Amino acid sequence: MFSWSARSYAALSIGAALLTMAIKFAAYKLTGSVGLLSDAAESLVNLVAALVAFWALSLAARPPDEEHAYGHTKAEYFSSGVEGALILIAAATIVYAAIPRLIHPQPIERPGLGLTLAVVSALINGGVGWILLRAGRRLRSISLDADARHLFTDVWTTLAVVVAVFLVVLTGVERLDPLIALLVAANIIWTGVRLLRQTGSGLLDPALPAADQSLIAAALAPYREQGIQFHALRTRQSGARRFISLHVLVPGDWTVQRGHDLCERIEADLRQALPESTIFTHLEPREDPLAWDDQELDRSTTGQAET
Repeated sequence: MFSWSARSYAALSIGAALLTMAIKFAAYKLTGSVGLLSDAAESLVNLVAALVAFWALSLAARPPDEEHAYGHTKAEYFSSGVEGALILIAAATIVYAAIPRLIHPQPIERPGLGLTLAVVSALINGGVGWILLRAGRRLRSISLDADARHLFTDVWTTLAVVVAVFLVVLTGVERLDPLIALLVAANIIWTGVRLLRQTGSGLLDPALPAADQSLIAAALAPYREQGIQFHALRTRQSGARRFISLHVLVPGDWTVQRGHDLCERIEADLRQALPESTIFTHLEPREDPLAWDDQELDRSTTGQAET
């Protein structure tokens, strides 16, 4: 069964951005609506963001090398960061175009065809966004997730603009067009700030989410029942890859081979529970007081220590 890679989904996003950008600029040319112009400007951002996402995913897919022993998965955070910045630039462009129209309103021409084109572009973005969101969750890709959320923002932007243009035609109040454009800009700013915060958090090596922590605890539970103890559990997320390290405490009279075999089984069980994970285990004799020295430090710094 054929399975798309993250880069394939990014290529789909590029194609959708090109198509919707052409449709929306055509709608703006037909109507002269500053709201539709703002919508078209956001599609241009979509295109640049999709290109950056494709580059980042291509870099993230590279295997580890001598200079990047832990791989290149953090490249995805550059994609979401660039997308967040571009969204803010798009919002500024919309404000710049809307304010003069608010002061000097202009009539909207041929609204019927323009609105039809705008709705078509919203349907395209909504469908592609849904596909990217599902793929981002399945592949655990922050780039695809950011692109999907941006596309959904674009859909709501388009719908708001369509409503604005319809109300202008219905009521004759031409200032509704730039007013809706300014509201759209505010919503876009919120999306951009949220993406930038998500990027910053990812670059600071956050611990794995609670759901993943529960899977780790479940994988270790059978060993606890056998008297094996664990502590110094540390986790971090880097793009789609997880990193897990922990100390394994066993009786001091075990042979090296027995301890090694145990660690191999533990690592295999953790990888089965959490695919795409890099596991580090450190074997220690549980009778040795030095083996417990780092426990208090774990509690005060990470909150992830286990006894």
